[in-house]
Amino acid sequence: MDRVDAQQDRRRRVRELVTSKGFVRTADLAAEFDVSVMTIHRDLDALQAQGWLRKVRSGASCLPSTQFHGSVGERMRAMAQVKRRLAGAAAEELAPGQVVMVDDSTTCLALTQHLPAHTPITVITNSLPAISALAREPGVALVALGGTYFPAYDAFMGPHTAAGVEAFRADVLFMSTTAVTAGRCYHMSPETVQVKRAMMAAAARRVLLIDHTKFANQGLYALAPLTDFDLILVDDAAPATEVRRLREQGVAVRVVAG
Repeated sequence: MDRVDAQQDRRRRVRELVTSKGFVRTADLAAEFDVSVMTIHRDLDALQAQGWLRKVRSGASCLPSTQFHGSVGERMRAMAQVKRRLAGAAAEELAPGQVVMVDDSTTCLALTQHLPAHTPITVITNSLPAISALAREPGVALVALGGTYFPAYDAFMGPHTAAGVEAFRADVLFMSTTAVTAGRCYHMSPETVQVKRAMMAAAARRVLLIDHTKFANQGLYALAPLTDFDLILVDDAAPATEVRRLREQGVAVRVVAG
C-alpha cells in the first residue's frame, strides 16, 4: 500500500472509530494507528473539512454541536417540520418555465417534492438526493452538477462543481446556510462556500431559507451577507431583533408561521 492509499485508509478508519464511539482522544488515535499526534491532527483537519466530525481540544467528536452539525441523516431529522414549512413557502415563488437552482442543503431538499407541480421546469443541483428524487419526474429537465463527491454532505463540491455552475444562468436560486452570525452566512467547508458563491453569481434572484437554529450556530468560512439575498424565508421562532434589523437594511424577509 503506497503512502496516499495508507493515508486514505487510516482516515477512513479514524472516521469509523470516532463515529462508533462518539468521542476519541487524539493521543489514543495516534497510539491506535502508530503515527504521530501531528499526523492525527492533519487527519482530523481533513475529516472535519469534509464534514465527518469536529475537532475538539483533546480529540474528535461526531456529536452535533453549534459548530458541527452532524451527518446528512441527522440534519434531515433536525427541524424537519420547520424545513417542510419553509419549503412550502419557497414553492410559492416558483413558476412554470423557470430555470431553478437548488443547493445541497437538507432544507432545500424538502423543496424538491414541490417542483413537479410547477412543470415544465429546469432544475440545476449538486445534491445527490435531489438528483435522485427528480431524475424520473416528467416535465423536469434535470441538470446534475458533477465534481468531487463529499459523502458527508451527499453532494458534489469543490472547484470542478463551481466551474460547472458558471456554465449556466438560473432564474432563481434556493439555498440555505449552516450558520448566521452578525448578518452573514457561514459554513464549515471552503468547498461548500466555493460552490454556493458560484450559484449566487449565476442566479438572477436569490432566495435563502433559514430556520431559527441557524442564528445560534457557528461556522468557520464566511459566505455572504444576508443583504445579498432578494428574499429570506424564516420560521416564526427566528429572533425578532434579527428580522427587524434585516428589514431596516432593506432586505425582504418573510416570516413563515407554524
